[in-house]
Amino acid sequence: MYDFVRGPLVWVAFAVFFGGLVFQALRFFSLTRKRDRVFLPAGMQRRGGESAGPSRNWLRSLRFTIIGTHPVMTVVTSVFHVCLFVTPIFLLAHSILFYESWGIGIWSFSESTTEVLTIVFLACGVFFLLRRILLRRVRAITTAYDYIILFVTVAPFLSGFFAYHQWFDYKTMVIAHILTGELMLVVIPFTKLGHMLFFFLYRFLIGSEYSFGQGSRTW
Repeated sequence: MYDFVRGPLVWVAFAVFFGGLVFQALRFFSLTRKRDRVFLPAGMQRRGGESAGPSRNWLRSLRFTIIGTHPVMTVVTSVFHVCLFVTPIFLLAHSILFYESWGIGIWSFSESTTEVLTIVFLACGVFFLLRRILLRRVRAITTAYDYIILFVTVAPFLSGFFAYHQWFDYKTMVIAHILTGELMLVVIPFTKLGHMLFFFLYRFLIGSEYSFGQGSRTW
């Protein structure tokens, strides 16, 4: 079981992950097209002394994003995502696996640093869970799907934390850690976790009130 989930199943998970992202990116470009540029008369480009430069539009658009409306949520979300990407990449145990498998050595955090990042990540996960349960306006739009996605995201860190401290059966926790990590990779391109790709495509390429700029494509 351990050899299977650590060997062939890892390759399947990465194949689905990268293949799914490429498929979704190609689908995005097939469903959108380049936006026609509108050339305004010189007198309409500036009105009331305001500059229509892209930098000012970009800053103005931030007021309507989560950064301007919910700064606490912005901080927690940012920390959550930084820990989500940084911790597994620079984990010492993962670095050793990379070296044993492919002879590639990757710089890694100390174990104490990784533990702090994991605890911070799990605390952010608890914050998101309580927010969905306690805030009426958030609870009103929350479904079982949202709890499942949150669980899928947090489970690799929680099982890894348990395995590191050898809580419960160590081998079972390690297998659970690998399986939940592979599950997350597989579902990312096909669920709302796909925002790791679509966030950048939507915010920088699609022109809307939430865009970081005017965007060059439209639906």
